[in-house]
Amino acid sequence: MKASAKRRFGRSGLEVTAMGFGTAPIGNQFRRVPEEDARGVIAGAWDAGLRYFDTAPMYGHGLSEHRLGESLRAYPRDEYVLSTKVGRKLKPVPAGGLTSFFWVDMPPFEIEHDYSYDGCMRSFEDSLQRLGQARIDILFIHDIDVFSHGPELQKQHFRTAMDSGYKALEKLRSEGLVKAIGVGCNEWQVCEAALRERDFDCFLLAGRYTLLEQDALDTFLPLCEERDVAVVLGGGFNSGILATGAVKGAHYNYSEAPPEILERVSKIEAVCKEYNVPLKAAALQFVLAHPAIPTNIPGTRTKTHLDENIALIEHPIPAEFWAALKKKGLVRENAPVPA
Repeated sequence: MKASAKRRFGRSGLEVTAMGFGTAPIGNQFRRVPEEDARGVIAGAWDAGLRYFDTAPMYGHGLSEHRLGESLRAYPRDEYVLSTKVGRKLKPVPAGGLTSFFWVDMPPFEIEHDYSYDGCMRSFEDSLQRLGQARIDILFIHDIDVFSHGPELQKQHFRTAMDSGYKALEKLRSEGLVKAIGVGCNEWQVCEAALRERDFDCFLLAGRYTLLEQDALDTFLPLCEERDVAVVLGGGFNSGILATGAVKGAHYNYSEAPPEILERVSKIEAVCKEYNVPLKAAALQFVLAHPAIPTNIPGTRTKTHLDENIALIEHPIPAEFWAALKKKGLVRENAPVPA
């Protein structure tokens, strides 16, 4: 498997590389990334042949888009695919008025959720400005899930997105300002509900189809195959545990992993040890075997981290390893695995 291999992006007419570049970390998520390091890791991704880049206004309150756009202007526009998201507008706040603990050294903006037609149009136009772009290839409605909003507010945001925001994305697609439209969120059930209501080309699914969990095989991924809809896979390490292994304090779904998850990952690790396969390599490669998933976008903070992920996605894994996982019931029998 080659990280730089070009793969068809559903019915959109786009091609993406098997490994994309997720830019949440260069928005200073959880820790500061110096400007020179951010430029260096983007340049490293380009030099390695990666040609799909994903960002969002949320990541560092615009910082990720600024940094990515500045670097991408050095490269021919038709040689890469760019995605960003709508649903969060950025509003300036006075110095010292920011309260979020998730970000450090970020621009002085606060987030306002707005999934309406006007809100999505404004968000798109603002992203063009921050990125320094005349067009965006893929546009996702961001985080209309229960994880982000809670059950009651999620219902309101989902309805607004489907009845109002979707019309903005559809108009942008019809005018050629974007080539593919979709939803990016943490729950496959929400993605499936959106696909059953509206004519989406793609989805960005974070953490809900991984080496550890495959419930998306029940109905969502088959529906994507049926409609030739592409799925970008984010969060393939389940927010940490498939990278660290079942160690004390390991994170699963952005919280400390419960005992049953630690036990399951320990069993997967035992098979990895038997076949001399790095756990992270198995996690990165597994998702790319599904025909609806053309690209995997692990968030990348440093050039060292980038090089490691590329090496892992290209690490040889014997077919017997995947067969052993299925035999032990650690991967679903109907889950596609790398050839």
